[in-house]
Amino acid sequence: MDATLTALRPLLAAEAAAEAAGTGLDAEDLEQALWVRVLERRRAGEGAATADWLRATARAEVRGARRRQRTEVAYRDRHPATAPRQSDVAATVLAAEQLAALRRAARGLHAPYPALVEALLDPADLSYREIAARLGIPQGSLGAIRSRCTALLRRRLAAAHPDEH
Repeated sequence: MDATLTALRPLLAAEAAAEAAGTGLDAEDLEQALWVRVLERRRAGEGAATADWLRATARAEVRGARRRQRTEVAYRDRHPATAPRQSDVAATVLAAEQLAALRRAARGLHAPYPALVEALLDPADLSYREIAARLGIPQGSLGAIRSRCTALLRRRLAAAHPDEH
């Protein structure tokens, strides 16, 4: 990391902590989002980030995160018709077998993937914030971790059942 970015580190961390306090947002997630903005600014050739720019950007990130929080709705609440019918016994048994196979495949993966799969399959339909808190990772990292996990599971399940793929 060059000297300019190293010099920004304490200010960026302080701004993220200050803006996240009292909002229910994770300071680490906010800090990660700010680093992305700093690097985007740098790539665009807009020059070094100033303290004033960083404060304004931190506030804008918080506003965006709070707006997303207010609009986050569980999938089952948006699409109740997609919930499986309890009367369809065959579909219920098949779904249970598929979940069991998925859980078995996930148990063979290294951390944090097994815990992530369990959190994603939790009947409470946890939000990304709840899953990140359960796993002890920044919410902003969850998408990338989930993507790597599903790729590993896809390969593992394809190898276990080559005739189905």
